[in-house]
Amino acid sequence: MTPKWIVKKPTNQQIEIQKELAAALNISPILAQLLVQRGVTSFEEARSFFRPDFTALHDPFLMADMDKAVERLTAAIRENEKILIYGDYDVDGTTSVSLVYKFIKKIYSNVDFYIPDRYNEGYGISYQGIDFASQQGCKLVIALDCGIKAIEKVEYASKAGIDFIICDHHTPDVQLPNAVAVLDPKRPDCNYPYKHLSGCGVGFKLLQAFSIRNNIPFAELIPLLDLLALSIASDIVPITGENRILAYYGLKQLNTNPSIGVKSILEVCGLTDKEISISDIVFKVGPRINASGRMKLASEAVELMVSNDIQFAKEKSGTINEYNNDRKDLDKNITDEAIRLIASNEEYKVRKSIVVYKPDWHKGVIGIVASRLAEEFHKPSIVLTFSNGMASGSARSVPGFDVYQAIDSCRDLLENFGGHRYAAGLSMLEDKVPLFTARIEEYVAEHITEEQMSPQIDIDAQINFSDITPKFFSVLKQFSPFGPGNMKPVFSTHGVMDYGSSRLVGKEQEHLKLELVDSSSENVMNGIAFGMHRYNDHLKSMKPLDICYTLEENTFNGNTSIQLMIRDIQV
Repeated sequence: MTPKWIVKKPTNQQIEIQKELAAALNISPILAQLLVQRGVTSFEEARSFFRPDFTALHDPFLMADMDKAVERLTAAIRENEKILIYGDYDVDGTTSVSLVYKFIKKIYSNVDFYIPDRYNEGYGISYQGIDFASQQGCKLVIALDCGIKAIEKVEYASKAGIDFIICDHHTPDVQLPNAVAVLDPKRPDCNYPYKHLSGCGVGFKLLQAFSIRNNIPFAELIPLLDLLALSIASDIVPITGENRILAYYGLKQLNTNPSIGVKSILEVCGLTDKEISISDIVFKVGPRINASGRMKLASEAVELMVSNDIQFAKEKSGTINEYNNDRKDLDKNITDEAIRLIASNEEYKVRKSIVVYKPDWHKGVIGIVASRLAEEFHKPSIVLTFSNGMASGSARSVPGFDVYQAIDSCRDLLENFGGHRYAAGLSMLEDKVPLFTARIEEYVAEHITEEQMSPQIDIDAQINFSDITPKFFSVLKQFSPFGPGNMKPVFSTHGVMDYGSSRLVGKEQEHLKLELVDSSSENVMNGIAFGMHRYNDHLKSMKPLDICYTLEENTFNGNTSIQLMIRDIQV
């Protein structure tokens, strides 16, 4: 399906603001346009955007129940109670547990951690986990990246004399668990100014508040920010507001002084001596941490991330890297099987949603498979397998469509569900799958738009090659860290032609290595177009093309240059 290019057109008011910003900051009008698109409209806002500062972090005590949480944690330490740090098995959950455990362990020894087994316990707080806490004599459990719907589980724990502090960021139900404290910026009664923290981010705010109350310098928290950066990137939360500040300094920590465990993961990712970006975390680091919980036990990832033993970290990161290799094979095979299943059913051609169920699919990779199906077919996709006596699985959405609301409309059929706008988990009795499939289709067909089901590329600005100067690129790099809410700018240039030396590359000659010119200057721009070999004949006939792309830094043989990373080509 050919993507539609959507060029962002500034309003007359935005054009005036762009002119003022360009003059005030001494930058090109195009860069000023990019700032306005991101909600930056004044010199002061631009300074905050380009120079994130810890002083702009919000007061953690603005979060509902934060006073209660700090008071209970402080009391637990004062009374020498055993504390259990409990978290989900994905990157956000394991980094949350690692961050909070490392901080508390530094000041207090009577603390342990627990990650549920994806296959035997499922998502979130489990009865097995509470039983473990009881057996270990724990009086306080800090639950991270889960727990917002664990009403019965918290009640069960309370009867066993165990208190809960819940640090979550998922959408709550009307009723909250009866915990000592429920920290979640998405609570309707929570006035915390920033609503998009990751689960690890909520855990960080708890530690920030605890530090304020107990006179611990903020500097003690900074070494933990490498873990928070991994969480923010991997959980695909908006990199705006507080997340931008925390990701900015978290990347600094990752690049200059990562912890021993995290450093060993970076090494197996081949990221040593490389400037690590958000996309490196999303595509290289995160999948390896996730692979631990997908293939074996996520507690191994926590053991690695909290370790100070270089030899142990090296061995454990090697093991996790192997898990990731196994995961790749598994998710490719299941994705191929799911696509064949969809292709064999004519109904999917007219359906607006995808729900596929096969009892023997590996539970650990169905979230990835759902993502691949949503990307392939441009439809909200739900992949189910059989686990613990239930049909359970993962949902992924397309831009603009709220899959959580779609699932919520079927709550009467479900045993459990949770998540947010673009990703969710769910479980139901196996005999409910056909009715659930029909109900989801009915909801999606009624609420989704044709635009949401069509691939599109948002173009930030149409530019000429003459606009791409060293100063332009230098300022553009300062827009990072990139991610949701501040995506890497996509540019388009029209009427470009082969300089004469573009060629096919790759094992199958499937990629285009480009050297292009346009009519605006004599600038020759290098570029790479993955999988776009079909345009080679057109290029060689010296006919013009329109391209859209991001700008990357390319280092080869010690020389660094600006390279076009081609997103799409139009003849």
